[in-house]
Amino acid sequence: MKKNQVDIITMGCSKNLVDSEILMKQFEANGYHCVHDPKRPQGEIAVINTCGFIESAKEESINTILEFVQAKTEGRLRKLYVMGCLSQRYKDELEKEIPEVDKFYGKFNYKQLLADLGKAEAVSCTGKRHLTTPKHYAYLKISEGCDRHCAYCAIPIITGKHVSRPKQEILAEVRELVAQGVKEFQVIAQELTYYGVDIDGKRHIADLIRDISDIKGVRWIRLHYAYPNQFPMELLDVMREKPNVCKYLDIALQHISDHMLEAMHRNVTKQETMELIEKIRAAVPGIHLRTTLMVGYPGETEEDFKELLEFTKWARFERMGAFAYSEEEGTYSAMHLQDNISPEEKQRRLDKLMLVQQRISAEIEAEKIGQIMKVVIDRKEGDYYVGRTEFCSPEVDPEVLIKAGDKQLRVGTLYDVRITSSEEFDLYGQLV
Repeated sequence: MKKNQVDIITMGCSKNLVDSEILMKQFEANGYHCVHDPKRPQGEIAVINTCGFIESAKEESINTILEFVQAKTEGRLRKLYVMGCLSQRYKDELEKEIPEVDKFYGKFNYKQLLADLGKAEAVSCTGKRHLTTPKHYAYLKISEGCDRHCAYCAIPIITGKHVSRPKQEILAEVRELVAQGVKEFQVIAQELTYYGVDIDGKRHIADLIRDISDIKGVRWIRLHYAYPNQFPMELLDVMREKPNVCKYLDIALQHISDHMLEAMHRNVTKQETMELIEKIRAAVPGIHLRTTLMVGYPGETEEDFKELLEFTKWARFERMGAFAYSEEEGTYSAMHLQDNISPEEKQRRLDKLMLVQQRISAEIEAEKIGQIMKVVIDRKEGDYYVGRTEFCSPEVDPEVLIKAGDKQLRVGTLYDVRITSSEEFDLYGQLV
């Protein structure tokens, strides 16, 4: 084991990743060497940043903790700490079940770990991060928590009420990251469109994005996790007017039948949802919408599911993810509804929905053949450079593959690429 090395393992979403990056910066200010998500842990200290969103994520987090417990038992690790959503929620149970962990921290008190190691928080690094992403892009977290109370969701139980970060603090972070070479920002929050409501009762997301777009050196801004209820339409004006705000919006809709939307406590109707999609597409021509849908929610009938399929065909989302309902304790649906759809039926519906989306995605990507698009290069893999257009977020969306020829391409640089062919989810192109 390497002395003074800390291995930090991040599970779950990009919001957790930002927390890990903040902690890494603090460790480094205190003389430690940090390695993020190592293939094989070698440090004397390990910190696991857990996810507690759905059953499969909890299982993965617990399995990872147990692997590291094994390493500690075998003397390959000196100290093991756990932080994040899972331990925020189940701290007492985890302490009883896995006593080998030196200490459990929640989602908000993880910096206490430094004091417990006899170190001080480095004030000069407050708010600064050690980026774990390629150095041309970063995630930018603008708020924490959520005031929505969707019936199935445990996030408000874990993260508490919505708290917006002060605007000046966010803009200072963007300037700092631009100075380090970051050009592309994925703006993230549990509920992006609610930004500012806790400060003065008004939605300030459009002003914030406009101000970020005015910072010199910001090439792309992409927006994640909007909510359909009371959507701030002025955000679309910013997207249309500012060339560095990507024509991309991640807006989770979950379902479409009024029966399901009401059961899920979504505070929006089918008609309102469809009208919103039409307004978004009209206001920002060429926009790519990403959404997430859920199947198998308690009480979902075959009719509800057919309605969801028809809606998916109508909406033709450029990007879509879907998942089967999993009961989360403490949520309204766990306490008041019976999880009455079999795992097999949930899987059947999920497969059927994703098959519809696969066809739509293949058609949409094929329409890009012949177009010249701006592509940022993320990495080289085998014989190809792999990049993305403004319509693609890292990790989750299609990529553009460019055959590596005589010309060497630089990671983080934008190139004009003609799209030559497409697959269901990825594109192929050549430099113009």
